[in-house]
Amino acid sequence: MVQLLGPQDRLLRVVEKEHPDVDVHVRGNEITLSGGAAAVAAARGLVDELLTMTRNGQGLDPADVRSSSRMLGTDGGPQNTIVFGIGPAGTGKTYLAMAKAVQALQRKEVSRIILTRPAVEAGERLGFLPGTLTDKIDPYLRPLYDALNEMMDPDIVPKLMATGTIEVAPLAYMRGRTLNDSFVVLDEAQNTTPEQMKMFLTRLGFGTRMVVTGDITQIDLPQGASGLRLVTRVLGDIDDIHFAYLTSDDVVRHTLVGRIVDAYSEYDEKRLVARRERDEASEFATRAERRSAARPAGPRDHLPRRNRS
Repeated sequence: MVQLLGPQDRLLRVVEKEHPDVDVHVRGNEITLSGGAAAVAAARGLVDELLTMTRNGQGLDPADVRSSSRMLGTDGGPQNTIVFGIGPAGTGKTYLAMAKAVQALQRKEVSRIILTRPAVEAGERLGFLPGTLTDKIDPYLRPLYDALNEMMDPDIVPKLMATGTIEVAPLAYMRGRTLNDSFVVLDEAQNTTPEQMKMFLTRLGFGTRMVVTGDITQIDLPQGASGLRLVTRVLGDIDDIHFAYLTSDDVVRHTLVGRIVDAYSEYDEKRLVARRERDEASEFATRAERRSAARPAGPRDHLPRRNRS
């Protein structure tokens, strides 16, 4: 409980700030939440999430609380069937998604966890990598295994995978399936094509929840046509789908990571402005050339011609 509250109840203050409509009272090892039903449900989801993280040995700071709150959604987010967590590196997107998946399994809210990600990264192609298909795929899935082993006893994870309670697979393996009674996490979603994103989301079955995480500034697709970037425009107004946008303020890794994220964002913004200026200059030059080409080559004779007999 001390770890959850933080020194001088610093983390508790952040929880109260994230949920201003809820009164939080701590007495001994008990936390009491009071307020409207929806607001209390959202705050309880956040507290449960933070408790799960502390039990799994993760140290908490205010950035963790803010990130968890955004991923869950302050408007009853835990009840959303599909949650998108979009933000830069280091904001704990994957870790938070995994924590929710493990929590749902431990509470018997679902019967299995499915973790997936597209097998595309930094321009590499599976066909050019040495080894069997498993050897080629495993490096892409390694971050999911690492996060899973942090959340659960590493000795139990292989047994749960052997029984199918936990499945880790490339996104391509989801095609043609209907995923019922599952908690599904799609990581690195910025590297899905629009067709792959649609395919994944339509795997949704009864009793299933999905969390999709990604960083739209780190797209490794050749043409840069990201399904994650498109889905924010297509599904933004659909009920039961929550979009959580994380920023450099939510970075939970080394503080230098936050400054790196800001520096790259500033660089990308300057590059975008320069590109727009070049495009505008090019368009202006093209219009000038068209106007020049439309003019007659010689001087015009405005005098009426005399009829010759």
